[in-house]
Amino acid sequence: MSDSPRESRESPESGQSGQSRQSPDSREAPESPASAEKSLDSLILHATDNAVVWITLNRPEAMNALTWDQRERVIALLAQASADPDVRAVVITATGRGFCAGADLRGGPAGERVPGDVARTIRLGAQRLIAAVLDCEKPVIAAVNGTAAGIGAHLAFACDLVLAAESARFIEVFVRRGLVPDGGGAYLLPRLVGPQRAKELMFFGDALTAADAERIGLVNRVVPRDELEKTAREWSQRLATGPTRALALTKQLLNASLDTDRAAAFAAEAAAQEINMTTADATEGVASFLERRTPEYRGR
Repeated sequence: MSDSPRESRESPESGQSGQSRQSPDSREAPESPASAEKSLDSLILHATDNAVVWITLNRPEAMNALTWDQRERVIALLAQASADPDVRAVVITATGRGFCAGADLRGGPAGERVPGDVARTIRLGAQRLIAAVLDCEKPVIAAVNGTAAGIGAHLAFACDLVLAAESARFIEVFVRRGLVPDGGGAYLLPRLVGPQRAKELMFFGDALTAADAERIGLVNRVVPRDELEKTAREWSQRLATGPTRALALTKQLLNASLDTDRAAAFAAEAAAQEINMTTADATEGVASFLERRTPEYRGR
């Protein structure tokens, strides 16, 4: 999460259709497939450490505004982490001063817009990204190193746990551009802070400090910038040594809890219990309790 010497000094203001300000020349020469793949690998860093997948947005000169292909890469990495039994937690973070300044849509499909294109783009784009986080079967931590605006803020809010550096800010930037929030923002925020707070954030588009975000419940913990990675590693390692399937089922129950009635919630809880009791970790948890020892969970 080290700073890049090439960081932009522009303030982040991209949102649903916002684009970071760059020269038009950047669109003129399409890259070859090989060079594009290499470039994408450098823009979305990916590493696995002690069963924890780290996904790092690495476009600091644009405050990590997400292009179309970067977004697809993050979605793919989350799907891989979800399906890999050797992965037991995920951390999403970024380099430079910004966590994610929103969407940079210039990398998306070109051509004349026809009716239905916008809804389709949102459904298959920003909403898929947020759904990939919510549906990931492994716990996902956001380590927010700087400004998170627009879809960048929603990417953080969709994570199961949110750590923020003291310098981080969260901005519902859409209203500044006359746009409707996308990326599930109107779904996420009322569930996290209630409808009145959500309306205040989305109607005014004011920057929210990390301390204020923690105060109203959008952030779990605020730490000094130089302690963010250390804290994210500590938290992710605790999750990675936990009962992975039990955590996945717990996440599923919690995410669905506000969208269902009591009878359906109770039925889902009973079904989750039924599934979880067939896992080796559940057997180990009970055995370790009876034997008065520390459990050794293996994620299965």
